[in-house]
Amino acid sequence: MNALPDGSPGRRPHPSPDGRGPGAAETDHEDRGPKAGRNLPVAIGAGLGMAAVVLASLLIWPPAFLGVAVIAVAVACWETGAAMRKGGRNVPVIPLAAAGALIVVLAWFGGATGLLLGTAVGVAALFVWRLSEGATGYRTDTAAAALLLVQVPFLAGFIMLLATAENDAARWIDGAAAQVIIALFTVVCSDTGGYTAGVLFGRHQMTPRISPKKSWEGLGGSVVVAALGGSVTLWWFFDVPLLLGVAFGVCVALAATLGDLSVSLLKRDLGIKDMSNLIPGHGGIMDRLDSILMVAPVAYVWFRYLLG
Repeated sequence: MNALPDGSPGRRPHPSPDGRGPGAAETDHEDRGPKAGRNLPVAIGAGLGMAAVVLASLLIWPPAFLGVAVIAVAVACWETGAAMRKGGRNVPVIPLAAAGALIVVLAWFGGATGLLLGTAVGVAALFVWRLSEGATGYRTDTAAAALLLVQVPFLAGFIMLLATAENDAARWIDGAAAQVIIALFTVVCSDTGGYTAGVLFGRHQMTPRISPKKSWEGLGGSVVVAALGGSVTLWWFFDVPLLLGVAFGVCVALAATLGDLSVSLLKRDLGIKDMSNLIPGHGGIMDRLDSILMVAPVAYVWFRYLLG
């Protein structure tokens, strides 16, 4: 028998079976996706709509892709900042969204230098902004703001670097657009393969304390389908040898899984299921960007290696 905080006798609550503590059960549902009640047809329709917007902006008038990216990153920063505030982190939501949009714009026009400079200035500006709120929680609040700027606009900036790369080696379409399409298509392959394999064959949980739905079988599906999709598209657009395309796809699948897990861990820490309910069947913009953001720098490095 243990004393309660008020001094009265009581029993200490038992941890949940997976060891995450007494409050873990309330957030177990957060990562189960369509298996936990999402409207799958609506989710597919919304996903196809978003894909159409991205493809149209890349293929019809590439500068429009900058507008799409600015909106997506600003909204993702706003969603995540609002979720952090609900979780007790005093971060400035509107300045975070503005800084995120600025970082993406600087990456588009200034390349890698613009991306680094924009991120550094954004983090410094948010540190100064937080000074007016006093000392209480300063360390945790500024750390949360810096994490958000690195996790969202900084990583998204690598997609901007791909979209503005000078490359005329691609067949059929502009080389820069081809790089972005290949990276995003391979992420879709990874997500689709992981979800399908997880639903059909998932038996062994991979990260029960972070994302209960993730299984080793699902990871295998992600790797196989991403390797296939990456190898075929790289060969089709750039005549890259299939084995190198397979390696590219495997790296994308692993990075996409880590990105998904990192955002799942953040949501579990904040005690929420989705960042928002903006996209029917998907949650928020950040819930769709989680895999893409971690893949962006991996794809950038691979394309610099493959295409010079």
